[in-house]
Amino acid sequence: MLGEVMEHYGITRPFCDAGYLETEHHRRISQELVAAIRRGRLIALCGIVGCGKTTLLARTREALMQQGEILVSRSLAVDKAHVNLKTLIMALFYDLSVEEEVKVPAQAERRERQLLALIEQCGRPVVLFVDDAHDVNSQTSVQLKRLIELVRGAGQALAVVLAGHPKLKNDMSNPRLEEIGARSTVFELDGIRGEQEAYIRWLLGQCATHEAESLISDEAIALLAERLVTPLQIEHYLALAFEQAHEIAEKPVSAGLVDSVLVPGLDDLEPRLARHGYNASILAQELDIRQAEVRAFLRGTLPPGRTEEIHKQHLAKGIPA
Repeated sequence: MLGEVMEHYGITRPFCDAGYLETEHHRRISQELVAAIRRGRLIALCGIVGCGKTTLLARTREALMQQGEILVSRSLAVDKAHVNLKTLIMALFYDLSVEEEVKVPAQAERRERQLLALIEQCGRPVVLFVDDAHDVNSQTSVQLKRLIELVRGAGQALAVVLAGHPKLKNDMSNPRLEEIGARSTVFELDGIRGEQEAYIRWLLGQCATHEAESLISDEAIALLAERLVTPLQIEHYLALAFEQAHEIAEKPVSAGLVDSVLVPGLDDLEPRLARHGYNASILAQELDIRQAEVRAFLRGTLPPGRTEEIHKQHLAKGIPA
């Protein structure tokens, strides 16, 4: 948000820097997540884009590090589509080793044996966090499950937390990956769903020096809460509303102005699917059809009979409609 806009409305910091509103849902998920980590599980934390997964994981990592009972490791590799078991084991070596120069054996047998020895030397349970894990291939997930079992067989404990879009949950529950689904714990983060209005008022309270009522009308807040579902969406469109209001010298921000900045088609099928981790390319793979047909389906330009066929395939795969 532009500085002059913030000054005009008495907003002292960007909405994205407001901090973290912990709801009862967040507290429950956080507690159950830590309990699963202590048990040494393969864990999936799933939620739509912008619902707060990364923030929740960061707070969980920080709390575990402060407590000191569990050693925390994190994969920093950005290109998740090319992350494999070797990459993740390398992250464990870097975070658990006390040596200044970390050497990870290239040969698999030696690498796994040295990792077991390293975990044993640490003398504490270990957890590895992997963000954006919806792009990690299924074979790597299978190998992680086997690594957890290998560590457990050596009398130690390793948990792996995979965080990603709801697509991750569907992938792990696929019948072809039964050995993973039956041995993993899946958490679904709803974020602030059902508490959007409370979040908007909290956000303004954190970032503005004036009362919310003097900045934006109750009707405008209600409209934002009705149309938006994640903290990321709310922060983005609330900032846009204030910028637009500043241009036309409107204060407080009205519902009509909010309606004008909300993008048409915000709740159409394509953006909804994207928030769950499904773009045209992924849908084509999942449904075994051409991308051109997927794009026509998303635009609503297919013949009704074919649209119905793809819709049924869609639902049968567990993909949200």
